[in-house]
Amino acid sequence: MGGVHATGTPGATVWVLRGTVHPMTRIHELSALDLAAAIRGGEVSALEVTVDALERSEGLGPTIGAFIHLAHQQALTSAAALDAHPRTAQGSPLRGVPCPIKGLTMVQGMPWAVGSRVFAGQTATLDDGVTQLLRGAGTVMTGLTTVPEFGLPCYTEPDDQPAARTPWDPSRSAGGSSGGAAAAVAAGLTPIAHGSDGGGSIRIPASVCGLVGLKPSRGRVSPGPHGTDGVALSTHGVLSRTVRDTAAGIDVLSAHWPGDGYLLPDPHTSFLARCWVPPERLRIGVLTRPSNVDTEVHPACLRAVDKAVAVLEGLGHHVAEAPAPYAPDRWAAFIDLWSVMALGAPVPADREQELRPLTRWLREHGRSVTGVAHAAAVQRAQQLSRDTAVAWQGFDVILTPTLAQPPARIGQLRNDDDPERDFWDQTRFTPWTSTANLCGRPSISLPLHRERIDGIELPIGVMFTGELGHDETLLRLSVELEEAAPWPALPVPLAVEGG
Repeated sequence: MGGVHATGTPGATVWVLRGTVHPMTRIHELSALDLAAAIRGGEVSALEVTVDALERSEGLGPTIGAFIHLAHQQALTSAAALDAHPRTAQGSPLRGVPCPIKGLTMVQGMPWAVGSRVFAGQTATLDDGVTQLLRGAGTVMTGLTTVPEFGLPCYTEPDDQPAARTPWDPSRSAGGSSGGAAAAVAAGLTPIAHGSDGGGSIRIPASVCGLVGLKPSRGRVSPGPHGTDGVALSTHGVLSRTVRDTAAGIDVLSAHWPGDGYLLPDPHTSFLARCWVPPERLRIGVLTRPSNVDTEVHPACLRAVDKAVAVLEGLGHHVAEAPAPYAPDRWAAFIDLWSVMALGAPVPADREQELRPLTRWLREHGRSVTGVAHAAAVQRAQQLSRDTAVAWQGFDVILTPTLAQPPARIGQLRNDDDPERDFWDQTRFTPWTSTANLCGRPSISLPLHRERIDGIELPIGVMFTGELGHDETLLRLSVELEEAAPWPALPVPLAVEGG
């Protein structure tokens, strides 16, 4: 029973499994589902898995800015309790698997600064709803992953923490705002991590880190019982290296609390179970020109779409060009809604100047949005959703690049001297992601393409967006694509890691 360990490098030891299912496999190389199966089969204990994750996170995490907090004692205690009580979370497909939580989310007893120096030293006194669900599923929360201030930018470069970097090229950003989560999964510090997505914050890091990242449909994952829907741009999800791991994570998170403002019917069976059922032949629309901003799309991103189209057609799906979903002026609703959301944090007036320039600029814009203007923005967002439904009614799924450019270098998008330009540079970098948030549609980034840029192979994601409530369709299609055009399922070795 249990794992054995050999001498390692920066993670202290390299833990491998003994047994017949995964002989001599390094623990960190397993998917979340395979790791849970190894725990169930007695090849390794939950405690040994947790020790391995913590050692790797402590040794390698600072190199890529993955964590703002490692919860050694909490995690070890939780793992030991799972080993001592086999009936706890029995039947969960993720029992015993490490799953760090995004630093915007409350985990009782852990820091809760939401990426801002203004709230440094604050500790969460309770668990958020998604934290309760992941804990109930027997996952082990190894810590909190790095986030930018209030989760507002699409890069993760906090002032008082190391920037989150993609393990594929640590000179480049891991994206945001779930940047630390993506860096941790891509480097094998954890097989799965919690994230959230209000304008692309799961899919952007998934693309630049070579991961699977699903934004579920509006109403699939509740913000309750402590959070509210607000204008319903944001939702919770996970980042992982495989589609089935993502499906298992969404199964855990798909729950509702009394009083939820948006509610989808419960699926007839689990998303994970449906992943073994091939999808019907789908009508897939292709869109490679942004609707919300005028920007050039990098040839590598266009080649990623071309590759996806070739695979889809080879599988027998019907692929055709999709029309632009809405007029550019409709998207202005996102700016007003995002800026008002930035005002949600109760920052004391005498500490406003401690916020990052981008945060201050967004909050200033938010204060200029009157009640009437906010109501108009909500109406414009609803009309954008209607326009999109009409434009895409002939398609089951829409394919776009996830991003308009390859992974950005650290500091490339951040502009403290001109925060308005910072915002628009981010928009040009991520022109497609926010549409799914405005419409409430499910949307997934898949690492179907890689390309050498400046001498280094980098992941280039493609994005599939489905109809509201049709998360299952995206997951089943994604499994089919994963099997037809496999991407690297093993973590990315860091230069400091050695063999």
